[in-house]
Amino acid sequence: MDMQDVILCLIDILKYKMTNIRPENNNVFKPEFDNIISRMLAGLPVPDPVFEEELIANRLIAHLSFAIRQILLDRIQVLGDIFDRGEQPDKILRILSSPFYRNGVDYVFGNHDILWMGAAAGCASLAVEAMRITCRYDHFSFLKRLHFSTEKLEKFAEKTYPPEKITGKFKAKTDKGRAMEKALAIIQFKLEEKTIADYPHYEMQPRLWLEKLAEILKNGGEELNDTWFPTIDAKNPAALSDEEQEIVDDLVHQFTTNRSLMRLLKFLFEHGKTYHVHNDFLNIHALVPSTEEGEFEEFLGRSGKELLTFIQETIYRVGQNYLAGKEQQKDDQALFFYLWCGPKSPFFGKHAMKTFERYFLLDKKSHEERTLFWHRNLHTEHFKKKLLDEFGVKRVVFGHTPVNYKKGARMASKDGVAINVDGGFAAAYYNRGHSMVHTPFQIYGIILPTPDEIAEAERRLESAPLDIELIDEFPQPMKIKDTIAGEKLIAERNAIRQQLIAISKEALPASAEKEE
Repeated sequence: MDMQDVILCLIDILKYKMTNIRPENNNVFKPEFDNIISRMLAGLPVPDPVFEEELIANRLIAHLSFAIRQILLDRIQVLGDIFDRGEQPDKILRILSSPFYRNGVDYVFGNHDILWMGAAAGCASLAVEAMRITCRYDHFSFLKRLHFSTEKLEKFAEKTYPPEKITGKFKAKTDKGRAMEKALAIIQFKLEEKTIADYPHYEMQPRLWLEKLAEILKNGGEELNDTWFPTIDAKNPAALSDEEQEIVDDLVHQFTTNRSLMRLLKFLFEHGKTYHVHNDFLNIHALVPSTEEGEFEEFLGRSGKELLTFIQETIYRVGQNYLAGKEQQKDDQALFFYLWCGPKSPFFGKHAMKTFERYFLLDKKSHEERTLFWHRNLHTEHFKKKLLDEFGVKRVVFGHTPVNYKKGARMASKDGVAINVDGGFAAAYYNRGHSMVHTPFQIYGIILPTPDEIAEAERRLESAPLDIELIDEFPQPMKIKDTIAGEKLIAERNAIRQQLIAISKEALPASAEKEE
């Protein structure tokens, strides 16, 4: 097959796909190829050098392949949590924000994105917590790429927390990492107590552990797996030491001024959403807050779609201030803290985040993070109808935590209305991610292989194993007219048609009089 045959085959593929799929982007073709490809799609002749000049032909083949891939992908929906799922979130964000993907990606925030965005917006507790999690999972190469300095933190942590004094459930692999993880954890708890005290309506008082900790230590510390807390003042446990305050000031300054981080977060602040509706699907990271009775949960005087819209407006305002280097409002910074780990946050969905308990308490029952009512409510017709009507959709796709496919759990509900898709390969959640594909013929879930399975397949020069879950299939190919957006377009067309008919009827008597 010569170059002309390859080009003509690609044109035929492109022609077929463009008659069946309406690209949403206006930049499928580069300007230099736009005229040539348009002529070929229309069956018109093009200059011979297009086929005969190797350089031109190769570039055209590459661009046609690029265009076909872009049209086939149509939209990529990401359900959040790029951060803290591995040591290369910067590389993922650079790909998503690149010219090829940017206009075809719809991104909804996850709570780990909120954590880093809030840290960059100057929320001190989130800056400390983002750094703690990074140290916990030894993502130091990521910090190095973003030009973060941990020099002050390292010196303080190694001096204050020697290896033999770190006996809590810390996960970092090195002594230095574990020392930093513990130092940051204590600072984080102190900062959180200040926010919780300042915002009692957040109802997060169960997280106030430091006074209890001081009392437990006073009584011998038998409930603890770690009793070394040299910076805890028994009379004022939440007070930062002078050195801890220096660490906080240093981290907040770095997070708010780091240009490398700002380039990454610019994409999230400008393109991310609290929810996204596309092709009759409501796409959210975790949930829409709901009550045990199956009603929408109220937070800050709002619920349902109104609550998510309010949060979106706040995030957008914070993003504008951050990118412009303007001062943030204290209430906005506090809201980011709540969105990260609050029980009524649409990004979290549990009654509490038990970081302190899991680090230091021997009682494993205290470690439980109880899931709230979202999953249970999705099994009731009342709540499903309420949710779909609220957002004007037919299905809901959510992530946050994956289903345990190996134990027989399915991604989709029996009626295919509620679909759980979590793309992350988190070791804490079965080390297996999921994705969903929507074509005109089917909706199906893909249970992705684990990193080890991918590596083994590459070693064997084989395709990695995939498990498929069929969610729905359509007797006739789904078209735009079959979607809610298509129904609206048809209604608009019919309304315009009726207006034209009415105008024609009004004009007819006048024209008849002129003829007489």
